[in-house]
Amino acid sequence: MSNQMNGAPGAIRVTMTENKHNKTKTSDTIFHVVNAIIMIMICVVTLYPVLNTLALSFNDGVDAVRGGVHLIPRMFTWTNYSTVLNQKNITHGALISVIRTIVGTLLALAANALLAFVVAQKKFVFRSQLSLFWVITMYVNGGMIPILLLFQKLKLTNSFWVYVIPAMVGGFNMLVLRTYMEGLPDSLQEAAEIDGAGFMTIFLKVISPLCKPVYATIALFVAVGQWNSWFDTMLYNRMATEYTTLQYELMKLLSSVTSLKGNTGTTAPGQGVNITPLSVRSAATILTMAPIVMLYPFLQRYFVTGLTIGGVKE
Repeated sequence: MSNQMNGAPGAIRVTMTENKHNKTKTSDTIFHVVNAIIMIMICVVTLYPVLNTLALSFNDGVDAVRGGVHLIPRMFTWTNYSTVLNQKNITHGALISVIRTIVGTLLALAANALLAFVVAQKKFVFRSQLSLFWVITMYVNGGMIPILLLFQKLKLTNSFWVYVIPAMVGGFNMLVLRTYMEGLPDSLQEAAEIDGAGFMTIFLKVISPLCKPVYATIALFVAVGQWNSWFDTMLYNRMATEYTTLQYELMKLLSSVTSLKGNTGTTAPGQGVNITPLSVRSAATILTMAPIVMLYPFLQRYFVTGLTIGGVKE
């Protein structure tokens, strides 16, 4: 009898533990299901416009205007892409866009990183004043006409370098890099200084390897901005066709198609398929978006990298 009474509390405790375990398991299952549903909805909302644009780019222009094209082309054709790619200066513009993206990204990353490293130094006297100066530049500028006159005085108009030099330093990019560098342990730089390393050695061999995640982020920001830019081409290099860009040529193509026929369609040269602003715009969107989409996977892994992997923890 006593043995049964002694065993009863133990059985009760086991039962309560099992109930808690079952409740925890059920709540975890509900959380994962809800989380999966939300993620699927986000993916659908994000991917549908892209897939719809892709379908429209492969669809006959006049047929696309009728509507009803969602994820699969109804009348498949390559005409929209051939129309875009056969435009005058489109290949040369694409080459200039690639070159300005590569050169502009590398120089902007180097300039912003060096400036951020200087401003992040706690011993630097004017670090607060310079940070405030760059913040002001994010909200205030001289205006379009004064900037154009300045670039003319500096002989930057009608040249390739108007794409690169003005964009080398940006207040937002510099502040992001500075904030990241300020978060690194001071022990890393102090140890390097004790070993006799100079500032450039510290920047290249101590700070920069730890800044790969933020470098990748800033590089992606700058690359997207350089690749998508067309307004600077219209302002500064409109008369210099040798420095035209892909985006500017596509903008001219869309303007010409829209002004000619609106949405009623016009026959592509040498082909029997109609094109419309909608179909040409879809093809142009896919062509301009594809390089950035292909570049992103190579940089994405750095976004989740730890702050100071392998560094000294304080």
